[in-house]
Amino acid sequence: MLDDLFSKYAAIARKADYLFKTIQEKYPLSVRCRLHCCDCCHAIFGVFPIEAAYINYHFNRLERKLRRDVLRRAEKAEDEMLKAKDRLKVFEDNPKMKVFGLGKQRVRCPLLQDSEECVLYEKRPIICRIYGVPYSLKKENKEISYVCGFSGFEEKASYPTVKLDKLYQELTNLSQNLLTDAGYLNPVAKASLMLPLARILRMSFEDIMKGNFGE
Repeated sequence: MLDDLFSKYAAIARKADYLFKTIQEKYPLSVRCRLHCCDCCHAIFGVFPIEAAYINYHFNRLERKLRRDVLRRAEKAEDEMLKAKDRLKVFEDNPKMKVFGLGKQRVRCPLLQDSEECVLYEKRPIICRIYGVPYSLKKENKEISYVCGFSGFEEKASYPTVKLDKLYQELTNLSQNLLTDAGYLNPVAKASLMLPLARILRMSFEDIMKGNFGE
């Protein structure tokens, strides 16, 4: 059953790659992603439970030294994220400002090596496959568009946009199936959780499968 879920997740990853490539081919001068370009690797983001399981599974198949280096960076990243959250406590009564402020924080991804290359590039999260082209997410019944600040896409111009909500819904569904198969009693409650990458790298695969995310 796990093989089937991972296969379906890999299909979503291929879809994300296809969507990225389609826009890149149409706007080659505007998509400026390149080797060692890693601005997006300093953004704070989360992964769905199915992504957490998939990434953790493949991470634990890397050689020991690589894993040790990543885990050291993951510990540092978690500390930096906790400090960032502490700084944002002043916005406790203003959720919008809190979310805005969190989006402005910079924390280096633990998978990013000193060479500025991702140690798990082929298995990277879905959002990492989309960043660099225009994408949108619904917030409070309003569709908000985003684009990399280093791209050549102009703010007020109209471009094809990746509807990230559609991909996220597929990830939520797979996450629910994962937790259901693992015997979790309330899979719907945790299927849409966004888990910090630094945390899930340090967790055991068994805990992820059981939904023991330690929120």
